[in-house]
Amino acid sequence: MGEFIRALVTVLIAFAALGVLLGGLYWLSGKLPKKWQEGARYWVFMLPATVAVVAGLLVPALRTIYLSFRNDSGNSFVGIDNYQTIFSNTGTRLTVFNSMAWVIVGTAFTVVVGLAVARFADNVKGEKAFKTAIFLPGAISLVGAGVTWLFVYAGPPFDNGLLNAITGSIPGLPTDMGGNGDRLWVLERGFGGFDPPASAPGFNTFLLIVIFIWTQAGFATVIFSAALKGVPDDLIEAAKVDGATDRQVFYKVMLPYIQTTVITVATTITFAGLKAFDIVAATTGGRFGTSTIANEFYVTTFVQGRGGLGSALAVLLFALVIPIIYLNRRAQKRAEEMVGA
Repeated sequence: MGEFIRALVTVLIAFAALGVLLGGLYWLSGKLPKKWQEGARYWVFMLPATVAVVAGLLVPALRTIYLSFRNDSGNSFVGIDNYQTIFSNTGTRLTVFNSMAWVIVGTAFTVVVGLAVARFADNVKGEKAFKTAIFLPGAISLVGAGVTWLFVYAGPPFDNGLLNAITGSIPGLPTDMGGNGDRLWVLERGFGGFDPPASAPGFNTFLLIVIFIWTQAGFATVIFSAALKGVPDDLIEAAKVDGATDRQVFYKVMLPYIQTTVITVATTITFAGLKAFDIVAATTGGRFGTSTIANEFYVTTFVQGRGGLGSALAVLLFALVIPIIYLNRRAQKRAEEMVGA
């Protein structure tokens, strides 16, 4: 308790000192010639944010790039050896493919589910209750969601998972797919008990992506629902007057109108999928061919102590974000031009 009080007092003193410093600088800026006062006051308020960004983001990022060209202990230069390891080693290469599966499959299905629910649940009886139920999984932490779904996927030796219970109750459905009494839905093996090729994401990865979609679909639904309600009624009525069906109105009028929103949601889900870590760590820990770049970075750096390779994985993760941002910006600009036209 004493240590907590001391830490709290230290933090309060630091904030007070920062306030006094900024107040003093602001007062001094008022003493400058008028033509310099506005610029000086601007930098007084920008200074804390600039220092925080440089110290907390820019410097660590540059150091991570630097360490990615060093060995695991950081005491010698190894060139691009760490990057070669990522793409030459079967295990680390699989993590890249797994992350791409999270991005592509997770984003696509989340957007489709979100649009479908937003469209068909709109203006129906019990709309609010239904959308609330869809949104609730998003309020659960990803770790909590992973643990919850472990009870669904549980297999031998417990054999009490929901899916095992369902498959075991269906007559004629094979339950010894792996030759060891393992039923179909079990995280410890590949689909049907047969391990997938080492160079491709296994069925276990897609089982984890289902958890991700379950947690993100509510967010997409709420955003899409609000966007669809914002489509002007006169556009919809004009399309119906011209003989358009409800389906044509949705695809030809409403969907293009909310294209910017769709792109924004898809980008947000893409970033979340690219950083997938919590669900993997809470369910498999990256075993059984399910590791992602983010999980592999954590294990490599903090568990195995291989700082060089871990830094290279972090740089790769950052590099994958750059084209996504570029494509998103182009798509946003094109969508804005279409709406403006």
